[in-house]
Amino acid sequence: MKKILIYIVFLSTTIFTSCEEVVNVDLSNAEPKLVIEAIIKWEKGTSGENQTIKLSLTNNFYTNDILPANGAIVTVTNSLDQVFNFVQVPNTEKYVCSNFQPVIGETYRLEVLYDGEIYTATNTLYATPDIINVTQETVQGFGGEDQIQIKYFYQDNGAQENYYLLRVKNPNKQIPEFGVVSDEFFQGNIMFGFYGSSETEPGITLDLSVQGISKGYYNYMNKLIEIAGSGSGNPFATPPATIRGNILNNTNSNNFPLGYFHLSEIDTVNYLVQ
Repeated sequence: MKKILIYIVFLSTTIFTSCEEVVNVDLSNAEPKLVIEAIIKWEKGTSGENQTIKLSLTNNFYTNDILPANGAIVTVTNSLDQVFNFVQVPNTEKYVCSNFQPVIGETYRLEVLYDGEIYTATNTLYATPDIINVTQETVQGFGGEDQIQIKYFYQDNGAQENYYLLRVKNPNKQIPEFGVVSDEFFQGNIMFGFYGSSETEPGITLDLSVQGISKGYYNYMNKLIEIAGSGSGNPFATPPATIRGNILNNTNSNNFPLGYFHLSEIDTVNYLVQ
Protein backbone atom coordinates (compact mmCIF):
# COMPACT_ATOMS: atom_id res chain seq x y z
CA MET A 1 0.00 0.00 0.00
CA LYS A 2 1.32 3.44 -0.92
CA LYS A 3 1.28 6.26 1.61
CA ILE A 4 -2.31 7.45 1.71
CA LEU A 5 -1.23 11.05 2.24
CA ILE A 6 2.19 12.61 2.38
CA TYR A 7 3.58 12.40 5.89
CA ILE A 8 5.21 15.62 7.08
CA VAL A 9 8.51 14.94 8.85
CA PHE A 10 9.93 17.74 10.98
CA LEU A 11 13.66 17.73 11.59
CA SER A 12 15.43 19.86 14.19
CA THR A 13 17.85 22.24 12.51
CA THR A 14 21.14 23.45 13.96
CA ILE A 15 22.11 26.93 12.74
CA PHE A 16 25.79 27.62 12.20
CA THR A 17 27.19 31.12 11.76
CA SER A 18 29.78 31.41 9.01
CA CYS A 19 30.89 33.55 6.12
CA GLU A 20 28.87 33.09 2.95
CA GLU A 21 29.84 33.65 -0.66
CA VAL A 22 27.12 34.01 -3.25
CA VAL A 23 27.74 31.78 -6.25
CA ASN A 24 25.81 32.53 -9.43
CA VAL A 25 25.29 29.47 -11.60
CA ASP A 26 24.77 30.20 -15.28
CA LEU A 27 22.09 27.77 -16.44
CA SER A 28 21.17 27.51 -20.10
CA ASN A 29 17.45 27.59 -20.83
CA ALA A 30 15.86 24.92 -22.95
CA GLU A 31 13.23 25.73 -25.52
CA PRO A 32 9.84 26.28 -23.85
CA LYS A 33 7.74 23.12 -23.74
CA LEU A 34 3.95 23.01 -23.74
CA VAL A 35 2.32 21.95 -20.46
CA ILE A 36 -1.26 20.65 -20.71
CA GLU A 37 -3.05 20.24 -17.37
CA ALA A 38 -6.30 18.65 -18.58
CA ILE A 39 -7.78 17.27 -15.37
CA ILE A 40 -11.57 17.18 -15.58
CA LYS A 41 -13.07 16.87 -12.08
CA TRP A 42 -16.81 16.37 -11.64
CA GLU A 43 -17.65 17.55 -8.14
CA LYS A 44 -20.37 15.32 -6.69
CA GLY A 45 -23.67 17.16 -6.35
CA THR A 46 -22.98 19.50 -9.27
CA SER A 47 -23.74 19.33 -12.98
CA GLY A 48 -20.04 19.30 -13.82
CA GLU A 49 -20.67 21.58 -16.80
CA ASN A 50 -18.05 24.16 -15.79
CA GLN A 51 -14.56 22.81 -16.45
CA THR A 52 -11.09 24.28 -16.94
CA ILE A 53 -8.02 23.06 -18.82
CA LYS A 54 -4.71 24.89 -18.30
CA LEU A 55 -2.13 25.43 -21.04
CA SER A 56 1.22 27.00 -20.23
CA LEU A 57 4.85 26.96 -21.30
CA THR A 58 7.86 25.94 -19.22
CA ASN A 59 9.78 28.94 -17.97
CA ASN A 60 13.20 30.03 -16.72
CA PHE A 61 14.56 27.94 -13.82
CA TYR A 62 14.80 30.97 -11.53
CA THR A 63 11.22 32.19 -11.88
CA ASN A 64 7.79 30.99 -10.81
CA ASP A 65 5.99 33.15 -13.34
CA ILE A 66 3.42 31.32 -15.47
CA LEU A 67 3.73 31.72 -19.23
CA PRO A 68 0.27 31.22 -20.79
CA ALA A 69 0.10 29.25 -24.05
CA ASN A 70 -1.97 31.79 -25.96
CA GLY A 71 -4.18 31.16 -28.95
CA ALA A 72 -4.65 27.40 -28.71
CA ILE A 73 -7.75 25.61 -29.96
CA VAL A 74 -8.87 23.13 -27.28
CA THR A 75 -11.69 20.61 -27.61
CA VAL A 76 -12.92 17.52 -25.79
CA THR A 77 -15.14 15.09 -27.73
CA ASN A 78 -17.24 12.22 -26.35
CA SER A 79 -18.12 8.89 -28.01
CA LEU A 80 -21.27 10.45 -29.54
CA ASP A 81 -19.08 13.02 -31.34
CA GLN A 82 -20.37 15.85 -29.16
CA VAL A 83 -17.67 18.51 -29.12
CA PHE A 84 -17.04 20.67 -26.05
CA ASN A 85 -15.00 23.80 -26.76
CA PHE A 86 -12.60 25.21 -24.17
CA VAL A 87 -12.04 28.93 -24.76
CA GLN A 88 -9.10 30.86 -23.36
CA VAL A 89 -9.61 33.45 -20.64
CA PRO A 90 -7.58 36.32 -22.20
CA ASN A 91 -3.92 36.48 -21.14
CA THR A 92 -4.18 33.51 -18.77
CA GLU A 93 -3.33 29.82 -18.94
CA LYS A 94 -7.02 28.94 -18.36
CA TYR A 95 -9.25 27.52 -21.12
CA VAL A 96 -12.84 27.17 -19.90
CA CYS A 97 -15.98 25.30 -20.95
CA SER A 98 -19.47 26.00 -19.55
CA ASN A 99 -21.47 23.19 -21.18
CA PHE A 100 -19.43 20.05 -20.53
CA GLN A 101 -21.43 16.84 -20.04
CA PRO A 102 -19.72 14.37 -17.65
CA VAL A 103 -20.87 10.75 -17.81
CA ILE A 104 -19.32 7.95 -15.73
CA GLY A 105 -17.72 5.32 -17.98
CA GLU A 106 -17.85 7.59 -21.04
CA THR A 107 -14.75 7.88 -23.22
CA TYR A 108 -13.48 11.35 -24.13
CA ARG A 109 -10.86 12.57 -26.59
CA LEU A 110 -8.77 15.69 -25.97
CA GLU A 111 -7.40 17.65 -28.91
CA VAL A 112 -5.19 20.72 -28.64
CA LEU A 113 -4.01 22.69 -31.66
CA TYR A 114 -1.13 24.95 -30.67
CA ASP A 115 1.61 26.62 -32.69
CA GLY A 116 0.83 24.49 -35.77
CA GLU A 117 0.99 21.17 -33.91
CA ILE A 118 -1.79 18.81 -32.79
CA TYR A 119 -1.80 17.15 -29.37
CA THR A 120 -4.27 14.38 -28.46
CA ALA A 121 -5.18 11.98 -25.65
CA THR A 122 -8.06 9.65 -24.80
CA ASN A 123 -9.41 8.62 -21.40
CA THR A 124 -12.51 7.41 -19.55
CA LEU A 125 -14.39 9.26 -16.80
CA TYR A 126 -13.94 7.34 -13.53
CA ALA A 127 -16.40 6.98 -10.65
CA THR A 128 -15.51 8.00 -7.08
CA PRO A 129 -16.90 6.72 -3.76
CA ASP A 130 -18.48 9.06 -1.20
CA ILE A 131 -16.61 10.17 1.89
CA ILE A 132 -18.72 8.51 4.57
CA ASN A 133 -17.07 9.60 7.83
CA VAL A 134 -14.31 11.77 9.31
CA THR A 135 -12.61 11.09 12.67
CA GLN A 136 -10.14 13.07 14.76
CA GLU A 137 -7.74 12.12 17.52
CA THR A 138 -4.86 13.78 19.34
CA VAL A 139 -1.53 11.95 19.75
CA GLN A 140 1.89 12.88 21.03
CA GLY A 141 4.13 14.18 18.23
CA PHE A 142 7.89 13.80 17.69
CA GLY A 143 8.76 16.70 19.99
CA GLY A 144 6.43 15.57 22.77
CA GLU A 145 3.76 18.04 21.74
CA ASP A 146 0.20 17.03 21.00
CA GLN A 147 -0.65 16.57 17.31
CA ILE A 148 -4.09 16.35 15.73
CA GLN A 149 -4.59 13.48 13.29
CA ILE A 150 -7.48 13.21 10.86
CA LYS A 151 -8.88 10.16 9.06
CA TYR A 152 -11.58 10.23 6.41
CA PHE A 153 -13.24 7.04 5.20
CA TYR A 154 -14.70 5.81 1.89
CA GLN A 155 -16.03 2.45 0.62
CA ASP A 156 -13.98 0.64 -2.03
CA ASN A 157 -15.80 -1.08 -4.91
CA GLY A 158 -14.92 -4.77 -4.52
CA ALA A 159 -15.94 -5.65 -8.07
CA GLN A 160 -12.92 -4.02 -9.71
CA GLU A 161 -9.36 -2.83 -9.30
CA ASN A 162 -9.37 0.75 -8.02
CA TYR A 163 -6.92 3.60 -7.59
CA TYR A 164 -7.44 6.84 -5.70
CA LEU A 165 -5.94 10.33 -5.50
CA LEU A 166 -6.35 11.93 -2.07
CA ARG A 167 -5.92 15.61 -1.31
CA VAL A 168 -5.93 17.80 1.81
CA LYS A 169 -6.07 21.61 1.75
CA ASN A 170 -4.90 23.12 5.02
CA PRO A 171 -5.50 26.91 5.30
CA ASN A 172 -2.25 27.20 7.27
CA LYS A 173 -0.31 25.95 4.22
CA GLN A 174 0.13 27.60 0.85
CA ILE A 175 -0.36 24.47 -1.25
CA PRO A 176 -2.50 21.31 -1.00
CA GLU A 177 -0.97 17.95 -0.11
CA PHE A 178 -1.58 14.85 -2.22
CA GLY A 179 -1.27 11.10 -1.95
CA VAL A 180 -2.19 8.04 -4.03
CA VAL A 181 -3.38 4.61 -2.93
CA SER A 182 -4.61 1.40 -4.57
CA ASP A 183 -7.08 -1.16 -3.21
CA GLU A 184 -4.68 -4.07 -3.84
CA PHE A 185 -4.87 -5.22 -0.20
CA PHE A 186 -8.24 -3.65 0.65
CA GLN A 187 -10.52 -4.95 -2.10
CA GLY A 188 -14.14 -4.22 -1.19
CA ASN A 189 -13.28 -2.80 2.24
CA ILE A 190 -13.65 0.61 3.81
CA MET A 191 -10.47 2.62 3.16
CA PHE A 192 -9.29 5.90 4.65
CA GLY A 193 -7.09 8.90 4.04
CA PHE A 194 -4.79 9.93 6.88
CA TYR A 195 -3.54 13.43 7.63
CA GLY A 196 -1.32 14.64 10.46
CA SER A 197 0.51 17.97 10.69
CA SER A 198 1.70 20.31 13.42
CA GLU A 199 -0.03 23.08 11.45
CA THR A 200 -3.45 21.56 12.11
CA GLU A 201 -5.17 23.37 14.98
CA PRO A 202 -8.69 23.65 16.40
CA GLY A 203 -10.91 26.11 14.56
CA ILE A 204 -9.48 25.69 11.06
CA THR A 205 -11.37 23.97 8.26
CA LEU A 206 -9.66 21.25 6.24
CA ASP A 207 -10.73 20.54 2.67
CA LEU A 208 -10.60 16.73 2.31
CA SER A 209 -11.15 15.00 -1.04
CA VAL A 210 -10.99 11.60 -2.74
CA GLN A 211 -10.89 11.03 -6.48
CA GLY A 212 -11.15 7.74 -8.39
CA ILE A 213 -8.36 7.56 -10.97
CA SER A 214 -6.93 5.28 -13.65
CA LYS A 215 -3.88 3.09 -13.09
CA GLY A 216 -1.94 5.26 -15.53
CA TYR A 217 -2.75 8.47 -13.66
CA TYR A 218 -1.97 6.68 -10.36
CA ASN A 219 1.52 5.83 -11.62
CA TYR A 220 2.01 9.35 -13.01
CA MET A 221 0.97 11.10 -9.78
CA ASN A 222 2.94 8.64 -7.65
CA LYS A 223 6.14 9.65 -9.45
CA LEU A 224 5.37 13.36 -9.14
CA ILE A 225 4.60 13.04 -5.42
CA GLU A 226 7.82 11.10 -4.79
CA ILE A 227 9.82 13.82 -6.56
CA ALA A 228 8.03 16.64 -4.75
CA GLY A 229 8.16 14.91 -1.36
CA SER A 230 11.67 16.17 -0.64
CA GLY A 231 10.71 19.73 -1.54
CA SER A 232 7.55 21.74 -1.27
CA GLY A 233 5.19 18.77 -1.46
CA ASN A 234 3.54 20.29 -4.52
CA PRO A 235 3.25 17.68 -7.31
CA PHE A 236 2.64 20.42 -9.89
CA ALA A 237 5.91 22.21 -9.18
CA THR A 238 8.67 21.90 -11.79
CA PRO A 239 10.21 18.42 -11.31
CA PRO A 240 13.97 17.79 -11.58
CA ALA A 241 13.27 15.07 -14.16
CA THR A 242 10.91 14.90 -17.12
CA ILE A 243 7.83 12.78 -16.45
CA ARG A 244 5.76 12.08 -19.54
CA GLY A 245 1.99 11.89 -19.36
CA ASN A 246 -0.54 10.35 -21.73
CA ILE A 247 -0.80 13.27 -24.20
CA LEU A 248 0.81 12.75 -27.62
CA ASN A 249 2.07 15.19 -30.21
CA ASN A 250 0.66 13.83 -33.48
CA THR A 251 2.59 16.34 -35.57
CA ASN A 252 6.06 15.98 -34.08
CA SER A 253 6.52 13.08 -31.66
CA ASN A 254 9.88 14.44 -30.47
CA ASN A 255 8.21 17.62 -29.21
CA PHE A 256 6.04 15.87 -26.63
CA PRO A 257 4.10 17.95 -24.07
CA LEU A 258 4.14 17.73 -20.31
CA GLY A 259 0.94 17.05 -18.36
CA TYR A 260 -1.94 14.58 -18.34
CA PHE A 261 -5.53 14.13 -19.54
CA HIS A 262 -7.77 12.57 -16.90
CA LEU A 263 -11.48 12.65 -16.01
CA SER A 264 -13.27 11.55 -12.85
CA GLU A 265 -15.76 12.37 -10.14
CA ILE A 266 -14.40 13.95 -6.97
CA ASP A 267 -15.96 13.99 -3.50
CA THR A 268 -15.01 16.76 -1.09
CA VAL A 269 -15.80 17.34 2.59
CA ASN A 270 -15.00 20.46 4.61
CA TYR A 271 -14.07 19.40 8.14
CA LEU A 272 -13.92 21.84 11.06
CA VAL A 273 -11.08 20.75 13.35
CA GLN A 274 -12.26 20.43 16.97
